[in-house]
Amino acid sequence: MYKTDYGDVTDALDRPLRDLRVSVTDRCNFRCTYCMPKEVFGRGYQFLPRDLLLTFEEITRLAKIFTAHGVEKIRITGGEPLLRRDLEQLIHMLTKLDGVQDLTLTTNGALLAKKAQTLRDAGLQRVTVSLDSLDDTVFKLMNDVDFPVERVLEGIEAAKEAGLYPIKINMVVRRGLNEDAVIEMARFFRGTDCILRFIEFMDVGTTNGWKLDDVVPAAEIISKIHQELPIEPVEASYRGEVAKRYRYIDGQGEIGMISSVTQPFCGDCTRARLSAEGVLYTCLFATAGHNLRELLRENRADEEIADLLRNIWAARRDRYSEIRTAETTPGHKVEMSHIGG
Repeated sequence: MYKTDYGDVTDALDRPLRDLRVSVTDRCNFRCTYCMPKEVFGRGYQFLPRDLLLTFEEITRLAKIFTAHGVEKIRITGGEPLLRRDLEQLIHMLTKLDGVQDLTLTTNGALLAKKAQTLRDAGLQRVTVSLDSLDDTVFKLMNDVDFPVERVLEGIEAAKEAGLYPIKINMVVRRGLNEDAVIEMARFFRGTDCILRFIEFMDVGTTNGWKLDDVVPAAEIISKIHQELPIEPVEASYRGEVAKRYRYIDGQGEIGMISSVTQPFCGDCTRARLSAEGVLYTCLFATAGHNLRELLRENRADEEIADLLRNIWAARRDRYSEIRTAETTPGHKVEMSHIGG
């Protein structure tokens, strides 16, 4: 009989498996220049056909196996996850799993105003919303589909009203585009139920035109904020937390900094990533994964899939951001839009 608790599984660097990020679609209604640039993901781009996507039942079955190995947090991602029809059904199914302490979703916010309450009613606990500027011109330039800021802000308000908080706001900072918006964003979300997190423009995938010159270092962002709104460091909330936390000295909340380039964050990573078609990746910067969908559709036993998961995680040595040099494994890295960041 399938076990419901295998206990902790650790990788070759003694890191446990605690977090599972599940992509439910590779499609998105934005074409953000740092993620799904229009020149690559244009009208002729072939997204995954529906029959290759994991069903909600398949996702739930795999999630149950992951939670039996210590996963406590599940994050639904995309592409844009709210494009997946009837997503609230999956949310409801995942709430029934033992061991899940945190069920969250990352979204661009475009559809959030319509769906926030339905998601909360289904059992979703929190949301993270991507928002790169409050300036309409800059925001539209970055999302590249002429989508207005106001509708994302409406989604954030709807999430608050539904009780999906604390809400995290992710801002990717790119030199020459939106670094001047850092202080405005900090002021806007300070003292609210939102935790603003700044993300260095990172070299995920191979299509976003990443250059080191486009990176605004975390130290520069923190210094700029501290001069205007004094902050101090805060200890991590849990092992493997990617964002470094800072709080406003006057008690008006906190911000986070994801220093994906200048300050490596892989050392204590506890995350596994499952793509929309069921490929398991053990690193955000992976060049290859393990196809679990094939096992599901070959009617392999849960025990066999569980054994494979244990072996994959036990052999894991990923630490890309710590060795981002000539030593880094060459190859075609998986796109962020495919595994949800």
